[in-house]
Amino acid sequence: MALGPRLEIRQSQSLVMTPQLQQAIKLLALSNLELETHVAEALDANPLLEMGETTRESGEEAAPPSDEREAASLLDKDGRDEAPLDIEPSAVDPEAAPGDGGFEGDWGRAASSAAPGEVPDLENRGADGPTLAQHLADQIGAVARSDREAAIALRLVGELDDAGYFTGDMAVLAEDLGIARDEAERALGLVQALDPTGVGARDLAECIALQAREADRYDPCMARLIENLDLLAKGEIARLKRMCEVDDEDFADMIAELRGYDPKPGLRFGGSAETAVVPDVLVSHGENGEWRITLNEDSLPRLVVNRTYYLELKDGCADKKSQAWLNEQLGEANWLIRALDQRARTILKVAAEIVKRQSGFFHHGVTAMKPLVLREVAEAIEMHESTVSRVTSNKYVACPRGTFELKYFFSSGVGRTASAEGDQDSGGASSEAVKARIRALVDAEDAKKILSDEALAKLLKAEGFDLARRTVAKYREAIGIGSSAERRRARKLAGAIR
Repeated sequence: MALGPRLEIRQSQSLVMTPQLQQAIKLLALSNLELETHVAEALDANPLLEMGETTRESGEEAAPPSDEREAASLLDKDGRDEAPLDIEPSAVDPEAAPGDGGFEGDWGRAASSAAPGEVPDLENRGADGPTLAQHLADQIGAVARSDREAAIALRLVGELDDAGYFTGDMAVLAEDLGIARDEAERALGLVQALDPTGVGARDLAECIALQAREADRYDPCMARLIENLDLLAKGEIARLKRMCEVDDEDFADMIAELRGYDPKPGLRFGGSAETAVVPDVLVSHGENGEWRITLNEDSLPRLVVNRTYYLELKDGCADKKSQAWLNEQLGEANWLIRALDQRARTILKVAAEIVKRQSGFFHHGVTAMKPLVLREVAEAIEMHESTVSRVTSNKYVACPRGTFELKYFFSSGVGRTASAEGDQDSGGASSEAVKARIRALVDAEDAKKILSDEALAKLLKAEGFDLARRTVAKYREAIGIGSSAERRRARKLAGAIR
């Protein structure tokens, strides 16, 4: 068969994301801060956009109230995210700013134990006073012998944890800075001389020793006691007395001295600078004792089209190129307003479904949380799972129990056995509920009878949580709780110091 060029006509279908649809998807995933930046850039680029409200032109038909449009949107199945937001400029009311008091819904009965208006004060969640790093940095300039030493000390401060301990590798750090190990050690000594005493220590013994030196109590006897804190935790008092060569009275004084030292001096300061979390959704008590779900209007940008300025520019556009540019700006402005409005509706729709499915959390707390995955919410509101994922990222809900990221309410489930009443809970239990119960059991355990993972598994099974010992260990480690041996040693040491 001869080979040669030829023409063919083929018909095919493909899904193409328009630039506007791509931008709409991007808007869904933006946090409050990122959205503010995006809107600010749009205001700079488009002369027809402005913040606030403008006066409606005479004779122009009034838009329906915002609450009516939003109430309808919660029931409307046509506003799916799969549909491109490619709309005509005239299809959007430029004065219908999103969030005008109407994005709300009611789901379930509110818990009577929580009084209305208990939403936390989110504006004051920042750290009070300087952080530990700031406090130390303010002192370095006054005690450093050179700018070089000050720079190295500042670098070491960055390696301190919240408790004030040096967690870095001195050899690696010296290599990174291109300095000798001895020079790095001298800079660490400078950090250890700062207030509060004990910061910069590499372990508990060094932290206590620094404070003993500051108090002029670091004699040979105290040094041997501090070097053998593990024996103190084990309760080998007689052996310590022999090692320290002291009698009962002197040993009691040394223990009393230890009690006055701070094993975590850095915790007197904030670990890091915190920023206030601005919630996107507010959950409060409605008038009829139901949960009232609203969007936080303070977090929603209010963009409008300046119609007066548009008419002035339109009168001055004599050529087709200028008119095309002006129409393009109007179309982009109206589309952005509509996209922000759709973003707000989508966030509310997802949040309302989450509150509906996790009503137990809002009534009784984390122990009543149920397993929930993105697919369940996506199917309920008829949206794509990826859209729900974008909506719940970097979005927060404020309720009487605190402020939580929307993703917090999604967790895997664990099996449930028959409850104490004999009922079968077919819905399972949320992993967050299991973690909360493990923490409660550990917090309430007897200091003389530390619970092993096997014991925790048995207690949880008696409460209806069907977990293996390895699963209990995994959850325990995930919430930062040590093993039974580690907790036993820590409590012995705490009791000895006290």
